[in-house]
Amino acid sequence: MKPMKVGVIGAGIISEIYLENMTGRFGDRLQVTRIAANHVEHAARRAAQFSPAVEARYGHGITACTNAEVYADPEVEMIVNLTPVGAHYGIIRDALNAGKHVYTEKTITDDLAQAAELVKLADDRGLYLGSAPDTFLGAALQTARKTIDDGRLGAVTGFAACANRDNDTLLTLFKFLREPGAGVALDYAVYYMTALVSLLGPVAETAAYIRAPYPAHVNRNPADPEFGKTFDAPNESEISAILRMESGVTGTFTLAGDSILQDKAYFTIHGTKGMLVLCDPNGFGGDVKLIPNTDFFHPANPVNPWEGAPEEVLPPVSIYGDNCRGIGPWEMAGAIREGRPNRASKELAYHVLDVLTAMLRSGAAHTFAEVPSTCGRPEPFRE
Repeated sequence: MKPMKVGVIGAGIISEIYLENMTGRFGDRLQVTRIAANHVEHAARRAAQFSPAVEARYGHGITACTNAEVYADPEVEMIVNLTPVGAHYGIIRDALNAGKHVYTEKTITDDLAQAAELVKLADDRGLYLGSAPDTFLGAALQTARKTIDDGRLGAVTGFAACANRDNDTLLTLFKFLREPGAGVALDYAVYYMTALVSLLGPVAETAAYIRAPYPAHVNRNPADPEFGKTFDAPNESEISAILRMESGVTGTFTLAGDSILQDKAYFTIHGTKGMLVLCDPNGFGGDVKLIPNTDFFHPANPVNPWEGAPEEVLPPVSIYGDNCRGIGPWEMAGAIREGRPNRASKELAYHVLDVLTAMLRSGAAHTFAEVPSTCGRPEPFRE
């Protein structure tokens, strides 16, 4: 497959793992040629850091430049946008208008109407638009997908997901989380909603209780010049939601953003033949466990039916269990070359944003909120 020349926009924290993977393990399809950032020195630093890997493979390094220079380069086919969500709309719009395919960090935008505009623009121009999270392409969620598709759960009857964060620490460390659109819904619940839709299909309706109980925080980082100062944090930090899928299956999602830093995710899918225990969908790997149902009335049942059968740790279906950020652009490059839909698609990303927006709308109105959009489940990923 002919490699796709890529321009990266954004040289912040997340760019390091993307560039490590896009110039290393995924460098067979992705040929990074340019990187741009608001602060050119940040782009230059990343270019110097990852140029040796590109030079070893393709005989050239990475050029640090401006956004405009990325858009104007006729050799750049795909732009990978790694900027904060507040900058996404303008960058994606300009990139599509320049005739570039775009893969963006989550979410497409922080505004549903703007996201719809970008989806239409990509369609009108015949371009691909993909979006993180791409963690559902990882070994853990693909193992869960295969288990469901193989019928080992029987009929799916429900699900429960419970996550936690420590906003006090995270908002001190990452100032972009204080900006509009960077609350726990769009910044973190997006991983769980993408996982659910990839496994069970689209969401039809939701009812949510949303809170922002701590609208101000104190900077707790002694190394920060703003240490000890109070800053505003108006975004939501707590979510409790019920979701009804288009299939009729219902379940719950809760996110306690004012808790501990390490996510102790509880994520289960229930079926007539068993229960699937998943891991944190912010990662690509981890143990996926199946707890099979037992026949209470079978006289030869080898286990105590009240205790149940032992849980089974399922073998992963792929090698993508470590930090594989960048697998989304890599998969999309293959889709473009092969003329097929990409899995981390704009339709999936738009629907997930629609779900998250409906949650916020429901929380504000204290009523159920329909999710107008729909999408298909992405094809299983077994590469």
